[in-house]
Amino acid sequence: MTPARGGFAALDACVHCGFCLQSCPTFLVTGDEADGPRGRIALMRALEQGVLAPGDPALTTHLDRCLGCRGCEPVCPSGVGYGQGLEAARTRIAAVRPLPRLAGLALWAMTAPRIAPVVYALARALRGTGIPRGLAGRGRFGFAMGMLEATAPVRRSGGRAVRRPPETPTARPAGRPSALLFRGCIMDGLFRHVHDATTRTLEVNGYAVTSPAGQVCCGALHAHAGLHAEAQVFARRNVAAFGASDGPIAVNSAGCGALLKEYGRLLPDDPGAARFAARVRDVTELLADRGPAPGGPTPARVAYDPPCHLLHAQHVDDPPRRVLAAVPGLTLVPVADAEQCCGSAGLYSLTEPEMSRAVLDPKVANLRAAAPEIVATGNPGCLMQIGAGLRAVGSATAVQHPVELLDAAYRAAGRYA
Repeated sequence: MTPARGGFAALDACVHCGFCLQSCPTFLVTGDEADGPRGRIALMRALEQGVLAPGDPALTTHLDRCLGCRGCEPVCPSGVGYGQGLEAARTRIAAVRPLPRLAGLALWAMTAPRIAPVVYALARALRGTGIPRGLAGRGRFGFAMGMLEATAPVRRSGGRAVRRPPETPTARPAGRPSALLFRGCIMDGLFRHVHDATTRTLEVNGYAVTSPAGQVCCGALHAHAGLHAEAQVFARRNVAAFGASDGPIAVNSAGCGALLKEYGRLLPDDPGAARFAARVRDVTELLADRGPAPGGPTPARVAYDPPCHLLHAQHVDDPPRRVLAAVPGLTLVPVADAEQCCGSAGLYSLTEPEMSRAVLDPKVANLRAAAPEIVATGNPGCLMQIGAGLRAVGSATAVQHPVELLDAAYRAAGRYA
């Protein structure tokens, strides 16, 4: 790859065959060639060649509508690196056009090291009042309340969880391999119960789990928005925080994991970044490496919804299913087009709310037709988006991370003190 061309070189393999079109959620909504990967690649090539200016609406309208789900990559027979090209194009656009004010404010509030903890504390306090649950519904405000409600831990009865005393595995074998937990920003702020479940399930399967100090946001939201330099700042801090050991870095957010595994590309001048990236593993990969150990009976009808950045970007498909298979009594319910994007895509629901909902609607319809009790998915944006979408149509279906289901099975098996 020519350094001066950056991610644009990853588009060179495209032969405009069109195999990608039916995998693109926005093309399926609009039917517009410019809203599909083939058309967007033509636009990105025009940007690189100077035919279109970075601020030209003929370019930005269609690139803004792209979810960045990378569903086009696995079906491409030529191996086009669409995601790299999109980030390169958005970096050029961001240099001449700032983020929309609301998106910029949200990005700052969710990821700034000194501000985000306060914002998340306030969000958890509001969530704890039960107000979001009562206000969740249709419309932008109701949908936002539904997203916040979807971050709360769920009891198997369908109600919200009550505070539990800390639990630990009843047995901790000596000589266990270490695993370092990546906490992130949104996961640490709103999904600490998933971090707790991640730690417990990994320890049951023989890992010694620690979480290094000094780690920060992964930078994925910045990279996807074209804020390349800002993403690099976060990446350098994380590479330093996790050190140079060989221990795996456990990640329970698909969006974070996808970028963390690409730190070598994001920081090509830092040899430690490539070593860091090679250590990153989704939590389901680590659990699947160990079996995982079976839990106790916890019957439920569960639909697995694969996050785009786990399936398409990281190519992780079987490990989450193996985690769910370790739950006795769990029935995996097939759902039509489960691999299609839910429309979350980081800040997308803020910047493109109508398209976001248009992409989500068929997924919600398919989930309602399958009628699971629980939807399992491994990304915070997906958990929030699908949870809010189901709440908006009056569905009582819960949405949880796969490790939460395994955690409940281990609790049922008496594996915790």
